[in-house]
Amino acid sequence: MSGFRRPPSLLLTVLVLLLGATACATRTPSPAPAAPVEDPAAAFPAQIRMAGQEPVTLPQQPKHIVSLSPTATESLYAVGAGEQVAAVDQFSDFPARTPRTDLNGLTSDAAAVATRNPDLVIAPEGADKLVEGLRALEVPVLVTPTPAGLDEAYGQIETLGQATGHGRQAREVTDRMRADIAEIVAKTPKPPTPLSYYHEVSPDFYSATSQSFVGGLYGLFGLRNIADEGVPAGAKFPQLAQERILQADPDLIFLADTKCCGTTPESAGERPGWDTLTAVREQRVVALDDNVAGRWGPRVVDLVRRISESVTRAQQS
Repeated sequence: MSGFRRPPSLLLTVLVLLLGATACATRTPSPAPAAPVEDPAAAFPAQIRMAGQEPVTLPQQPKHIVSLSPTATESLYAVGAGEQVAAVDQFSDFPARTPRTDLNGLTSDAAAVATRNPDLVIAPEGADKLVEGLRALEVPVLVTPTPAGLDEAYGQIETLGQATGHGRQAREVTDRMRADIAEIVAKTPKPPTPLSYYHEVSPDFYSATSQSFVGGLYGLFGLRNIADEGVPAGAKFPQLAQERILQADPDLIFLADTKCCGTTPESAGERPGWDTLTAVREQRVVALDDNVAGRWGPRVVDLVRRISESVTRAQQS
């Protein structure tokens, strides 16, 4: 991601959060393990094409999937493919029943992943060496890049559904997401003038511009992003000067570093000069779940709803 110049450990944390998976699927009880049920519309062998990538051939429905992308993990469970997931990376924490391991999509090597005997691996963007190694071992790999917007996120969920034999269920998930988000946006009162906001990715003032996926969600409500001003064209996650935040005096502040870094509305308000900010004085500092704010699976609806609630309260105060 352009703009990051932070200590490697914190950078990796944020990258994993941003690259990371989202939603819980209903699991049908069974007296004994059974083979995954194919979507009637699914046909294997199949060629699966993730946007911007070469097609991947799957000779049969995958039954031993390794997901190294938290967003993809959430999506797999949401579309009904949870029974086919054999292992996930250490950051795939939703739903709670995921088979977590010590694997890391950005640092694990192909040999470590191959020991899990996958018939399909879902990898995050940026894992080029891992992907190359797996393909050399003839292990099918799908890479899940950060989407530019909701349409690409929907497409990624539907592709995962197709790849696992749950195409119909995946379309049901994305149809429901579209409907829920449209309803939330339509019911949110529109302020007479656009409200401004600051979205915090880390306590050293890395933020997200409107060019990022999460920035696009705020754009659904016509909010003005203070991080858009004075940054290079196309920048998605710039580091802002604290003085710039104080000068911009945003109407709303969203903290997406509560889990990774322990930031709270109270601790943010204790920063030098922050007691003068409108958002702090009016109690409009919103604590977000990093793992929801940094992913683009089905739980993106929860983030949109949280933004809507915050916008509504800001107009009532």
